[in-house]
Amino acid sequence: MKRSFALLALFFLIAALPVGAQDESLTEQPEILWDTWGVPHIFSPTNEGLFYAFGWAQAQNHADLILRLYGEVRGRAAEYWGEGYLESDQRIRTLSIPQQAAEGYAALDDEFRAYVEAFAMGINDYAAQHNERIDAAAALVLPVTPQDIIANGIRVLRYEFVARRGLNAVNEWQAGELGSNAWAIAPSRSASGNAMLVINPHQPWFGFGLWVEAHLVGPQTDLYGAALVGNPFIGVGFNSNLGWAHTVNTHDGWDLYQLTLTPGGYLFDGEERAFITREEIIRVKQEDGTLSEVPLTIRESIHGPVIGEREDGTALALRVVCQTCFRAGEQWWAMGNASNLAEFEDALRMLQIPMFTVMYADREGNILHVFNEQIPVRTEGDWAFWNNTTPVLPGDPAVLPGDTSRYVWDYRYHPYEDLPRVLNPESGWLQNANEAPWTTTLPYPLDPADYPAYMSPPPFVWPRPIVSMRLLNDDSSITFDELVEYKQSTFIELTNWVLDDLIEAADQSDEEMVQRAVEVLRAWDRQANADSVGAVLFALWAQAYIEPLGFDALAVPWDVNDPLNTPRGLADSEAAVTALGEVATQLEALRLLGGGIDVPWGDVFRLRYGEVDLPANGAPDLLGSFRTLTFEPDRDLRFRPVQGDSFIAVVEFGETLRAKVLLAYGNATQPGSPHVGDQLELFSRKELRDAWLTRDEIEANLSERVVFDW
Repeated sequence: MKRSFALLALFFLIAALPVGAQDESLTEQPEILWDTWGVPHIFSPTNEGLFYAFGWAQAQNHADLILRLYGEVRGRAAEYWGEGYLESDQRIRTLSIPQQAAEGYAALDDEFRAYVEAFAMGINDYAAQHNERIDAAAALVLPVTPQDIIANGIRVLRYEFVARRGLNAVNEWQAGELGSNAWAIAPSRSASGNAMLVINPHQPWFGFGLWVEAHLVGPQTDLYGAALVGNPFIGVGFNSNLGWAHTVNTHDGWDLYQLTLTPGGYLFDGEERAFITREEIIRVKQEDGTLSEVPLTIRESIHGPVIGEREDGTALALRVVCQTCFRAGEQWWAMGNASNLAEFEDALRMLQIPMFTVMYADREGNILHVFNEQIPVRTEGDWAFWNNTTPVLPGDPAVLPGDTSRYVWDYRYHPYEDLPRVLNPESGWLQNANEAPWTTTLPYPLDPADYPAYMSPPPFVWPRPIVSMRLLNDDSSITFDELVEYKQSTFIELTNWVLDDLIEAADQSDEEMVQRAVEVLRAWDRQANADSVGAVLFALWAQAYIEPLGFDALAVPWDVNDPLNTPRGLADSEAAVTALGEVATQLEALRLLGGGIDVPWGDVFRLRYGEVDLPANGAPDLLGSFRTLTFEPDRDLRFRPVQGDSFIAVVEFGETLRAKVLLAYGNATQPGSPHVGDQLELFSRKELRDAWLTRDEIEANLSERVVFDW
């Protein structure tokens, strides 16, 4: 292997390990021990070598995908792959992601710049040595630069997570809402007396949202977890002392402003202001291989970039938090290398990760929930004001008047001490299923009145947070195996709310199809397991009756003072029964195609990924299954997963660390890899794998060893 790594030479010359810091399992050169599930266990005597090998490992498992993502964030995807990417390039450049990436690279200190450079070099060296394994179209992006890696992180964090809904209001980027589950169990609630943690993000099963499972062992690091594909840093994970999970939280880190256009710019505080403009040229590959040029004018107001214009003479500008925070990777690295609660919270205080709930547990028995976010210091208004002022269209996010400085917040953020935080509650458990922080445990530990009204919405939950609370609240002594079982629960919480009333009302009907549907629902196990008969019928009924009306479909609303026993009942029993008859008739009409009202869940909802096709378990968020999967229509009237349970870890912090893990769709997307979808068989059986954490365990399950000659 080439050793002329000029950008890092200085660090290799001066890096000296502290006495005693070197792990006995480390060798003189970086190495990857690939286990039989395609998980890279990376051992390196230096951090630079660790990141180099991690770049190599991600390229081996995901080269085509990573290169496509990096090509997109350059704003040059149309140049590489044609007109279908023109809109993507226009969006990336309008948001100035390449410029932000250059700024972010310059802002990194020498240590972390070296890590990002090493990661990029690992990808490039893998591609140089294995170019035959990489799609020729994807290879057009090579060589990868450190700025590509930073740009990908900016796109994902700032615009896919934080400002996703704002961008979607103007031009759909990616369908669906992101979510997650997380639990922390204190020793007082644990049968073993050890704290436990459940990591359970719900991300897309494709593209930017894919997780890469890895184990990194360096001079002061022994970290197991998952990174978002193309990212050098573990985003959720654990070491022998502590671990953390993230969930997408109710974060308000962006705003849309409606601008009144004038011949010379836009109105602001009664005066005409000129836009800051720049002209760019986007090259577009034609079918004959030649390049055409498309001009792009980018305009920025005082609010932010103009991302849409309307025929009525107005435009929309987007303002997003974290415009100058480029150290999210550094913060994740500090979190993963922390050895106790104080060090972990010191890392959180950096506030470089602009959003995500943090759920934490450690070996000392602490559990912690932090509503982590960069939230602007706003001068007025509550959550409803900033999020529901004037939608562009019904259901769209709020749009604020842009002709006044009154609503233009500056880039001052609430410090860590202002954020909702719960440490070691009396209940012994913490949970979050994407709801606001007020219901993290019972009894409620936080009073929303103690926080700015714009920080998060008032207490409000839906089926999944309720089943999350119920599973933990109902067991006063939770074993590790029980925690694994609860994590895999497919019980449909919505049945607690309405099923008995629906059956009672439908019993009064004399329609034959309604009566047949009632018999199916009465015999149903109220689960979304592969063999659950009745789940498909109930899901279609909920989609027809519950989804259009939301909580207005229910007789008794959710009561914050009775969170586990409300909501309840049907607001309109007649309409509910009518909907049942209609969906039963439609479902029965599909019998010749293998359907019918008694079709098992797994016959309709499939785990289709790569060449794998298995019956699914788990259900969409509407139904309240803790195992959450979002499906989309596929061939032959079946459905395939596109989002939901992805990386899963259940961890017990005892004298010896115990962990079970799963990456639902497998740890590779690269064509020809045996690990594309290879864990779905376990997923279909509701099983997790043992995490191999020691060198002996890894060597006993070794499939390949790669040693790098530095």
